[in-house]
Parts: sequence; C-alpha cells; structure tokens
Amino acid sequence: MRRALTGWAAGAAVLAVVGAGAAGYAAGGEPDTTGTPTAASADAGFARDMAVHHQQAVEMSYIVRDRTKDTEVRRLAYDIAQTQANQRGMLLGWLDLWGLPKVSADPPMTWMGMGDMPPGQDGALMPGMATNSDLRKLNSLSGKQAEVFYLQLMTEHHRGGVHMAEGCVQRCTVGPEKRLARGMVAAQRSEIQLMAEMLKKRGVQAGS
Repeated sequence: MRRALTGWAAGAAVLAVVGAGAAGYAAGGEPDTTGTPTAASADAGFARDMAVHHQQAVEMSYIVRDRTKDTEVRRLAYDIAQTQANQRGMLLGWLDLWGLPKVSADPPMTWMGMGDMPPGQDGALMPGMATNSDLRKLNSLSGKQAEVFYLQLMTEHHRGGVHMAEGCVQRCTVGPEKRLARGMVAAQRSEIQLMAEMLKKRGVQAGS
C-alpha cells in the first residue's frame, strides 16, 4: 500500500506541473485573435458541457476508489479524478475570465449542432455519461464487479468525451482551449486502450 501511495504522490506531482504549465500557456501562450467568446460560441459551450462531463468522471472515480482494493484500478481512478478535476477548473476559470455564465438555457451539445437530440435518459445529459441508475449500481458493487462496471462506464464516458473534444478542436477559436481539447483526445484515447487491457485481464470485452 505504501508503494501505491508513493506512486499516487508522484502522479499528483506530475499533474501539478502539467497543470501549472497549462495555466501559464492559457495566460501567455498562443494568442487569441478572435476576441472574447460569446455565450453561444463553441468555446463557451464546450467549456460548460465538458465541465459537467468531467464532474461525473470525478464522481465515478471516487466511488470505485472506495469499492475496491485493487491497486491498478485505484491508481487509474485517482489519475482520472485528479486530471479531470484540474481540467474542469481551467474550463470554469475561462468562463469566469470571459464573463460568461456557467449554465445555459440551451440544451447540452447545442454548440456541436446536437441540441435537438432527445433528452438523455435517467440523468445522462450528454454522450457517454452514465445514468443515475448506473451510478447507484456502481455504489452497490464491490471488488471485481465494481472494477469491471467502472471500467465499462468510464470507457463509454471517455468515448463521449473524445467526441466532444474533437468537436472543440474543429469549432473552438480560442487557442489555449483548442490545445487543451487536443490533449484530452490523446489522453482519453490512450486510457480507453488501457481500460480495454484491464477488462481483458478480468475476462471481459470492452464493448460488452
């Protein structure tokens, strides 16, 4: 356990450095030549929606942390929670900087031209998000069952997140936000592959 905690501490230190670098880039890196985004812009829409999407990933990761003693799953959950909490803070910080609201009367994904989608079922507001029933089930499981269900839920969550981040890469105009979105795509695709391997070790296919 001491070794796991040491690894987590090292991971947290790396994340702190990455976060500091990203914040510095947002402040003085790639220039924004488009002016302050509007509330209806893709930049604002992505920031609002991804902040909500990330918050659920953090919630699921903390749930599984308390439902299993498996070091590998707990380390992954910790990394996802810390990374996405950091990114969520950046997204909400940009909305504050732009003087824009953190909530919108428009349906989620409107900025991607998907605002006319049927409402998500049972609390699943955006692609890949778990339902309220899924979260209750995750809370009820333990051990290998909790690990497998978390990995399945997070795989779908990441796929939805990649879809949204790719939308920002195509539509957003603020340089630092586009750069963050590109990083999300690369990191979450890598974690999807990792989770497929972890599921395979547990005798489960990622898509099942």
